Amino acid sequence: MPPLDSERLRGLSMPLSTSWLLSACMEAKGKQDLWIRQKPEVLEALREQAIVQSVESSNRIEGVTVDRDRLRPLILGHAKPRDRSEEEVAGYRKAIDWVFTRNRRVAIEPRVIQHLHSLAQGGTSGDAGKWKRKDNEIIEILPNGDRRVRFRPTPAKATPKAVAKLCRDYHATCEGQPTPALITVGSFVFDLLCIHPFRDGNGRVSRLVTTMLLLEHGFEVVRYVSLERLVEESKAEYYGVLERCSAGWHADKNEIAPWWNYFLGMIRRAYEEFGAQVESSCGRSAKGDLVRRTVLDQVGPFSLAELHGQLPAVSVQLVKKVLAEMKAASEVRLAGRGRGAMWERVVP
Repeated sequence: MPPLDSERLRGLSMPLSTSWLLSACMEAKGKQDLWIRQKPEVLEALREQAIVQSVESSNRIEGVTVDRDRLRPLILGHAKPRDRSEEEVAGYRKAIDWVFTRNRRVAIEPRVIQHLHSLAQGGTSGDAGKWKRKDNEIIEILPNGDRRVRFRPTPAKATPKAVAKLCRDYHATCEGQPTPALITVGSFVFDLLCIHPFRDGNGRVSRLVTTMLLLEHGFEVVRYVSLERLVEESKAEYYGVLERCSAGWHADKNEIAPWWNYFLGMIRRAYEEFGAQVESSCGRSAKGDLVRRTVLDQVGPFSLAELHGQLPAVSVQLVKKVLAEMKAASEVRLAGRGRGAMWERVVP
């Protein structure tokens, strides 16, 4: 599908599976105001945790990691980056802040996409915020070490016009026909990924744009559940669906429904997590409940450091306190002492 074509969207039939997922997402959206009013103190803990997870996951998907002891200072304490990886982590935090703190609606257009790229790249690389100057390819490294081209995006010379047309078609689709907002947003993000407008950082920008457009349409769940983490957790499926649906894209002969289903499934999962977090936290500390739920999600032995690494928005003292309470209730057990100590769930 060349950049978001409203005429083709109008002519496409929506599979039953897509309609069901769309209905589930809209039903969940109808409950979000109740969840937001129900437990405001939970929202602050969820918001902080989601920001940290989003920054970490989105960069880790791109192969960028930093030491665990630097993650909190960079994201929550605004520490000064020490190297290129830390610049990109700090940059993504700035980009998320820009998306979340807009006092007025910012219409999606090429300069906005370039601005998000500039922020997410840390603003220091030579091509931050600039369209690609050379044609690029999506390469897969096979198990035997060979390389194959999975997809050839839009040529560099055609990229500025392609992005401009994509933005125009997005606004035309939103204003001119009754296409569901989630289908329009999902299609926009897919086409942006196929254009692949930057030399590097296209995945980061696509995830920031996803959050921005979902907020524009009232899907507040993205403030409290990290979509970037959900993408990372389903990375194999994400890349598989992208490859499948991009085949034939240039010739307008690709299928789009599998991507819609993946995209809608991710939104539905985010709402399921959001509702579960709010409804299960009544009568307990918001952050303490986050620790407890994370412990119950563990599989096999885990260390205090590993658990705290999954909850960088929570103090290590609170993690220790919750573990002690769960140990007293025989929900977890501890083996060993010192740095070698490992925790494990007690399965009934």
